[in-house]
Amino acid sequence: MSRLILLSVAVALSACATAHAARPLIDCQNDSLAANTKIIHIDGRPAPEQAKTYVDSIRKRIATFYYDQFRHFSDPAAPYFLFMSKDAQLAMGIGGCVRMRAFYDWGGAIPASGFAPKLIPMTPSPTNMRHFGTTPAGTALFFRVLGRNKTLGDYQLYIQCNFNGYQSRDFHLEKAYATINNFTIGYASSTFSDPAALPPTVDAQGPNNKISPTSVLVRYMPTFKQRWSVGISAETPATAIADDGVNTKRVSDWMPDFAALAQYQWAPGQHVRLSGIIRTLSYRDLIAQKNHNKIGWGVQLSSVAHITDRLTSYVTGSYGHGYAGLGGDLLIGSYDLVGIPGRTGELYAPASFGWCLGLQYNFMPNLFISASASQNRYLPAHAIDGDEYKWGMFSAVNIFWNMTPRMQIGAELDLGWRHNFNGAQRMARRIGAMCQFSF
Repeated sequence: MSRLILLSVAVALSACATAHAARPLIDCQNDSLAANTKIIHIDGRPAPEQAKTYVDSIRKRIATFYYDQFRHFSDPAAPYFLFMSKDAQLAMGIGGCVRMRAFYDWGGAIPASGFAPKLIPMTPSPTNMRHFGTTPAGTALFFRVLGRNKTLGDYQLYIQCNFNGYQSRDFHLEKAYATINNFTIGYASSTFSDPAALPPTVDAQGPNNKISPTSVLVRYMPTFKQRWSVGISAETPATAIADDGVNTKRVSDWMPDFAALAQYQWAPGQHVRLSGIIRTLSYRDLIAQKNHNKIGWGVQLSSVAHITDRLTSYVTGSYGHGYAGLGGDLLIGSYDLVGIPGRTGELYAPASFGWCLGLQYNFMPNLFISASASQNRYLPAHAIDGDEYKWGMFSAVNIFWNMTPRMQIGAELDLGWRHNFNGAQRMARRIGAMCQFSF
């Protein structure tokens, strides 16, 4: 049976690469993954006259796993086992992945499994110049239910848990949400994020400008004429405020973050998106005994496009004030509100800016290389300590090979730079490898 599956997938890939030369090879790979799903019928097979409609419905539902608006390259593949009702109105998949990473640093090791330029040691210890590490972080289990109901319309339920908690081994809730037609309710990727526009990396940290918050939210996101999408959401905030407990103290979050997006999609998996977010950042001046509310905001322009059938581009750029706690290098710290030198008891929302450019070239649907560069800049309006992080840069070159539709290996070279306001700078290097099996 396994040989038959592998043979059928190989034939499908060959047919896709030859008969549809203009079709993006990434889509060919997605087709092979979708074909590598075992359908288990819950209440019997469909009647012969319903077979074509049934097959089309199956293909459409499985495709939703790979063309999700908020899917990232590293997210688990569609489950190998999919339970389907006879009328194709209900499907449930149980799946996951086993993912192992290994990495080696030299010339001053970063004290983390994720390659974050902000963590580059400016004066590395002689005892920590080189480091070899491994991590099972990213190993995941998930459940997804897809259905259609006369009253509710199309709906889906999704729960994903990752082993990336304490020491990368504790079970950690990653996502848990329900989508009913155009509404999403639950713990999901922020409307301000665009995971699909981030280039593939072996390193779990990825581009150092990555906007990647996940929060409990309510989102409304309709699509018009299969091309245009707009979305708006109210999201549970998680602010990062640099209070000292003596002159200033953070105030409990009391107002949701509000995010919105507008997107044009010219083909499945290809789009350009403009998104934004507004936040309420609150603190108390302990000297004047008064609470203050500052406004934080951010905008992001992002895109993923197949330039040719083999070449794919990834682009993101963001700017704002008081949005650093939503992702990127500055997530490591408290940069949503910071103090003003010489003005005791006052905080303000500093600016920051980030960008990422990535290219992916597919030799075959299941074999590709990619290269990316990203930068994150801290832009305070007031003087700060010279040893404070000013900007960091991350670049990666990697290769990925899907040995089978369910087994993937990858290798990567990472280079990072950290610059401080006093002019001090340092470079970090890492080589990494990854092996992943999806089921």
